[in-house]
Amino acid sequence: MPKVSSVIVPYATYLRVYEPLAAFPEPERGHWARYARRPDRPSCQDELRRSLADLAPTPPVPVPVHESRDAFVLEADGVICVCPWRTRLRGWQALGELAEEYPLPVLDALLPPVVRHQATQDYERWLADHPDARPWIRTATWQVPINWFVLFGDDEREYDKGSADEAPVLRYRTPMVQARRRVARGLRALRDAMEDNLLIDGLVDVGRWLEEFHPRSVVELDYGGLVHALPAGALEDDHSAADVAEGLAALRRGDEEGAGAAYGRLVERWRSVRDLRSAN
Repeated sequence: MPKVSSVIVPYATYLRVYEPLAAFPEPERGHWARYARRPDRPSCQDELRRSLADLAPTPPVPVPVHESRDAFVLEADGVICVCPWRTRLRGWQALGELAEEYPLPVLDALLPPVVRHQATQDYERWLADHPDARPWIRTATWQVPINWFVLFGDDEREYDKGSADEAPVLRYRTPMVQARRRVARGLRALRDAMEDNLLIDGLVDVGRWLEEFHPRSVVELDYGGLVHALPAGALEDDHSAADVAEGLAALRRGDEEGAGAAYGRLVERWRSVRDLRSAN
């Protein structure tokens, strides 16, 4: 596949759901079945490059005109699962979150108000006809939200240090039923130990999102471009999901000191990324 841009957009992480073909109605199921057999399927970097290319024109195109017909494909226990990109829907949702990320003058410089207004109107019209729409991919920049780690165990961690030509890869994959179980147990531990807070709210939100998908789905946490912000040694030694699991287990035991130690390791590990974000 030809590259539309040679620039890699870094520092984004992804929480993805891969659903089995049986979860999709026809004719979409047939489309994904044929798509999964294609040898030239685009990669994660291709998705990023396409998004970047849309921002290059003047005025920029913050949301694709047409919905993507691409997906990531995974075979799990002999079952083909797909994670549709849905870049148009995700673009609209990300646009709505920009006001929380940037001061208004910066936002106006990035995306003129008229462009944002038109995109908002398009989304409202589209949403009226698709009220149950939800993305298969969640994105975070400059971090992996702590509540994402709750879904995974350290034994599900996959690390590839890469090579001169390939970037490192750090990801977790787990069956949907296991992810939902961990969300429920994590919520019980947090609610028994503390008042409602942002961590609990975030985990509730993720849990509700997971409930929208087929029970035989696969959930994936991909460090994505964030691997470029972490030194190789720190990346190899990153066992954040293990620290989160240890902290929750300590809370269940009533061991506040153990929970604090686990949380302290997590904070210290991510300090360099936080400092790098502040420098930018």
